Amino acid sequence: MPNRRAVTGRSREPRRRFAQELRQLRSSHKVTLRQLSDRLGWDYSLFAKMEKGETLGGPEVVEALDAFYGTPGLLLALWELALSDKTQFKEQYRRYMQLEAEAVSLWHYAVSVLPGLLQTREYARELLSLGGWTGSELEAQIDARLSRRAILAEPDAPPFRAIISEAVFRTPMANAQEWHAQLCHLLEVGSQSNVTVQVLPFSAGLYRLASTDIWFLRLPEGKTIAYAENEARGELIEQSETVESLQRRYDAVRDQALSPGDSRKFIQCLLEETPCITPT
Repeated sequence: MPNRRAVTGRSREPRRRFAQELRQLRSSHKVTLRQLSDRLGWDYSLFAKMEKGETLGGPEVVEALDAFYGTPGLLLALWELALSDKTQFKEQYRRYMQLEAEAVSLWHYAVSVLPGLLQTREYARELLSLGGWTGSELEAQIDARLSRRAILAEPDAPPFRAIISEAVFRTPMANAQEWHAQLCHLLEVGSQSNVTVQVLPFSAGLYRLASTDIWFLRLPEGKTIAYAENEARGELIEQSETVESLQRRYDAVRDQALSPGDSRKFIQCLLEETPCITPT
């Protein structure tokens, strides 16, 4: 049986550590992915994704790998560490998360979905499920997302402004009761003194952030950085000129959005299922 390596050092990044261990064990046993598939019964593509860090797999497949490689409990322990890791994100998003926790103020424009800081558990569940997450990995991702909401509840919570496209509100959840709960949660959080929620109505017409979800974070030293993302990728932007240009676009969108008071009325209309007439 190969010597068991201590779960230290590299395990500061548990997901990467788990994938690395899988690659090293398969290499040392001189088996291909297809041979592994033939021996254990799972499709070879699952093992390929696990070795790339794209998925963690389930406990059954990890236990089978432990038995096959003769490493009783090692892979399962690494799998559990990776599963509980709250920073299972791409590198730029990982750094963004660190900066978000340090920020003294936050601004966000949401073009397609509600920002994570304002999501309920069921909204996050539906959204992440559509992204392909399932089982225990899905639950870990939901917990990681919801843990970020604590930023807004701290005694010294930073001011947070969210401008949300009307399109987000016109795309309800599959479950009407859960959507109702999400809208109520939005009103509740929006009533906090440090949180401002504004709706950008369809009547605003075309605008310069039409296809970009974007965050702005002002850091303690006064510098502002931006993080732009879509369904496929995210980009951390730190170049001053680019950030300033994006901020000007954000300011223009804010000028076109409903006031916080009118935005609250808009959400209440949705809750009451009455026509929401926005100013033109």
